[in-house]
Amino acid sequence: MNFPFYIAKRYIFSKSKNNAINIINLIASMGIIVGTMALFVVLSVFSGLKVFSLSFTNEIDPDLKMTSTLGKSFYITHDQQHQIKNIEGVASYTKIIEERVLFLFKNKQQVTYLKGVDSLYPVVNDIKKKLFNGQWIKPDSYQVVIGYGIAQDFSMGILDFENPLQVFAPKPGKGAFENPEEAFNKTDVLPVGIYSISEDLDSKYVFADLGLAQELLMYKPNQISGIEFKLKENADENLVKSKLAAIFKNKMTFKNRAQLNESLYKMLNTENIVVYLIFTLVIIVALFNLIGALIMMILEKKGNLKTLFNLGTDINHLRKIFLLQGTLLSILGGIIGLILGVILVLLQQKYELIMITATLAYPVVFTLENVLIVLGTIISLGFVASLIASSRVSKKLLN
Repeated sequence: MNFPFYIAKRYIFSKSKNNAINIINLIASMGIIVGTMALFVVLSVFSGLKVFSLSFTNEIDPDLKMTSTLGKSFYITHDQQHQIKNIEGVASYTKIIEERVLFLFKNKQQVTYLKGVDSLYPVVNDIKKKLFNGQWIKPDSYQVVIGYGIAQDFSMGILDFENPLQVFAPKPGKGAFENPEEAFNKTDVLPVGIYSISEDLDSKYVFADLGLAQELLMYKPNQISGIEFKLKENADENLVKSKLAAIFKNKMTFKNRAQLNESLYKMLNTENIVVYLIFTLVIIVALFNLIGALIMMILEKKGNLKTLFNLGTDINHLRKIFLLQGTLLSILGGIIGLILGVILVLLQQKYELIMITATLAYPVVFTLENVLIVLGTIISLGFVASLIASSRVSKKLLN
C-alpha cells in the first residue's frame, strides 16, 4: 500500500486528542458537504428553469427552419419538394409565409406577423395542443387562429360573424399612390381559435392558411418565405442541412431551435454561469476551513512527522500525506453532499415540495452533467486547498 495514502487515511478516520481540532475538522467537512449540496441543487434548479423557459418556444419553433438568403421569399418546384421528401432524417416539413401586416378590429389596430401555413404545419409543430379555445384553421379558408394576447388587446372572441377581423398588407412595387387605401390589399378573416403559449408569443403570430397569405401578399402559388422541418430522432442535422443546401444551390439560410432563440439561450446560459461562479466562490470560502484544519493537523502531528523524517521519509512524501488527506476529505464530503443534493432534487421532482404558485412546482432537472460539474469543481478546489496547506510541511518546521 502507498505509504502516504495509508497515513492520510488513518488521519482522516482517527480522532485528535485536541478537541478543538476535531471541531475544526467537523466544520470543514460540513462546509464541503453543504457547499456541494447547494451547488448541485442550484444547478439542477437552473436546468429546470431553462427547460421550463424553452418549453414555450419549443411548442412553436421547428427543429430546423430554412429561409432565403437573397430576399423575403423564394420559389419552390415540385421536383425540389420531391427531393426534400427523400432526404434521410427529415420526418416532415411545412411551407410557410411570414410577413408583418396591420390588423384592424372595431377601431383598434395592431401590427404583428401574419403566418400562412399549409395543412402539415400541426404535424411539424404541435400547435393544436396549445389551443386555448376553438379549433385549428381549415385549408383553403379565410379562417385564422389568433394569440391570447391579441384577443385581449382587441377584446375579441371567436366566430364573431358580425365583426370580422380586417387584415391590411402593403402591395408590392414602387411608386406613390394617390389614395392611401390603394397601397394596401385588404381582406376580412374569421378568428376560429385562440392559442396560448407565453406572454410574448401570444401577441406575435396570427395563423392563416397558406393560400390566404399568398393571395393577400400577391405571391404566386409556388412562392413562399420559408420551410420548417421536423427531423427524425437522432437525425444528423448537419447532413440534412448540406443536402438541402445542394437542392437549393446554397441560396438558403438554416437555423435550428437554439439559433432561432439565440438571445434567450444566451441569457439562460449566462445566468447559469454566473450562479455557478457565485456558488463556487462560496465553496472556496468554505475550503479555507479545510486549509485551517490541515494546518492545525500538521502542527499537532509535528512530532510524528519529525520521527518519520528522521527514519528517512523525505519531505515530499510527508507533504503528500496531507495533500491526500485534504483531497480525500473533499472527495468524501463531495460525494455525501451530492447524495443529499440528488435526494432533494428527486424528492422535488416527485412530490413537488416547493411551489412557485398554487399549481406550478419549482422546476428541477437531474442531469449527469451537473453531477460531473459539481464533482469536478469540489475535487479540483479541494486539491488546490490541500496543496496550499501541505506546503507548510518543511525542514524548517520539523527542526
